[in-house]
Amino acid sequence: MDARLSTEQRELREAAAKLADDLGPKSVLDLDDAARVARLEKAVAATGWRGLRSDGASGVEVAIVAEEFARGLVDVPFAGPALADALRPGTTPTTIAVDGVAPDARGISRALGLRDRTLETAPLGEPTVSIDLTRHSAPVTGPRTPAGEISAAHAKRWRALALVITSADLLGAARGAHALACDYAKVRAQYGKTIGSYQAVSHPLAEGLALIEGSVSVLRYAAWAVDELPPAEAIRAAQLAKVYCARAARTVCETAIQVHGGIGNTWDCLAHVYLRRVLAAADLFPVALEEITRGLS
Repeated sequence: MDARLSTEQRELREAAAKLADDLGPKSVLDLDDAARVARLEKAVAATGWRGLRSDGASGVEVAIVAEEFARGLVDVPFAGPALADALRPGTTPTTIAVDGVAPDARGISRALGLRDRTLETAPLGEPTVSIDLTRHSAPVTGPRTPAGEISAAHAKRWRALALVITSADLLGAARGAHALACDYAKVRAQYGKTIGSYQAVSHPLAEGLALIEGSVSVLRYAAWAVDELPPAEAIRAAQLAKVYCARAARTVCETAIQVHGGIGNTWDCLAHVYLRRVLAAADLFPVALEEITRGLS
């Protein structure tokens, strides 16, 4: 495995980051800006990235977009439609349903689900904001209609991809929260010095960066494994990535809130939006330590 990104992959990362930075929310109030959301939806739809797997993209490339979108708190669907497209190419703007709920359903009326190896489609109810303020979830409200079957290998690789996308979402949110905390530590002053100059603040931020770097390594391998390793090994790598990234991202986001001090516990601080996204992503396609034979400390 070559851990370096190719020229095309670096360009994809830059394009996804620019879109997120230009149109993603800059404050909690921006989450309610319908005009901004409409512009963001139009821009994301125009990229065609929700159908990356249909276009032959690798797991690494899908993870790149998911990570940058989470870092920028992109609040229109990507993960759900991308996973639906990976199950049955050309299904956008369908999203994915898990246990009777579509967790990424803003502006989408139909979902695709997987039962063993059987694909099922179903209508969705009205989307509502969940604990993750950047996503709308919707319940499956109508009968499930069979939509064909996929191979066992395809089902396993899709499961690995689902874990990789949620792990990328965790990593991206951790990066965003860490950057938010570092920026604040550079300007907030106490006793005549910026708080970032004190070890009580700088050391936790440094530890957070180490966790982020570890997450990058474990995720990059899992994303590569989706297409390059046997399905069982790909799932194993993705499970390890999910557990590591979930633990790391929660720690980084909680540290970001602590660095902000009192304001970090208010509604107006974006830190809690990152934490909410992390908590929701950790619960989507959850992995128990018992499923992994190689333990984590």
